[in-house]
Amino acid sequence: QVQLVESGGGLVQAGGSLRLSCAASGRTFSSYTMGWFRQAPGKEREFVAGISGSRFSTKYADSVKGRFTISRDNAKNTVYLQMNYLKPDDTAVYYCAASRVSERQPVGDWRQWYDYWGQGTQVTVSS
Repeated sequence: QVQLVESGGGLVQAGGSLRLSCAASGRTFSSYTMGWFRQAPGKEREFVAGISGSRFSTKYADSVKGRFTISRDNAKNTVYLQMNYLKPDDTAVYYCAASRVSERQPVGDWRQWYDYWGQGTQVTVSS
């Protein structure tokens, strides 16, 4: 069982930056692929970025490539999402997720690939 707690959300103007953090419980953090998803009002939850456990392979949604960076610190059991050049369309609740799928598999970008979820943190980008 993994517990995930997100932090770092808030209100920012368009063009600004935020860094989200997700702290995970447990001693096997490096064995999990971690992901960030987001859900805007009235929309489906969508994949944003993912990073594998120890090889640090990454995957991004096209909508955030070049603006967002996912990283992790296995010594701190934490995964980060650095968000730059934010747009109003980035407004959503951002969720951290963990997957038990082997790192030999490519990073997944669908909800069912992930086993554990945090409660989410709100990001609001004003125009």
